[in-house]
Amino acid sequence: MKIRYLLAAVGMAIVFAVPAFAQQEDTVDPQVAEQVRAFAAKYDEAFNKNDATALGALFSEDAVLSGPHGRHKGRQAIENFHTQQVFARWQANNHVTTVDRVVSVSDEVSSSGRWSETVQSNGSKNVGGTYSWVLIRDGDSWKIRIATYSEQY
Repeated sequence: MKIRYLLAAVGMAIVFAVPAFAQQEDTVDPQVAEQVRAFAAKYDEAFNKNDATALGALFSEDAVLSGPHGRHKGRQAIENFHTQQVFARWQANNHVTTVDRVVSVSDEVSSSGRWSETVQSNGSKNVGGTYSWVLIRDGDSWKIRIATYSEQY
């Protein structure tokens, strides 16, 4: 009889502990989530101005950017990619980053969501896709350490 009570108590503890633990993994301080959304707005602003220098400044020195147009390692390489391959080929505007999820992982923050923009190159075309960032603290702000993106037309 004692074993039944013990098993019931252990079962109840697991039933209540697992959802609480899962909630902790997927939550982030609301202030941090707001900072990430403000960071995404700065990213959009730099992109819409076709300002590769301002965009590059949002990445850490050792950042990695991966997507359909290759893998670029380091802030300078990422800045060069935007200067030579993105902004030199088409005029992008109305770039919007939608932050769907922010998760705290140790001293880093993971952000994922969608992006869209209008590009001018032989006419106007809407493009978009998904993104994910790993952000690290840099003083009072954030920097992108790892960025991946996909394109869907």
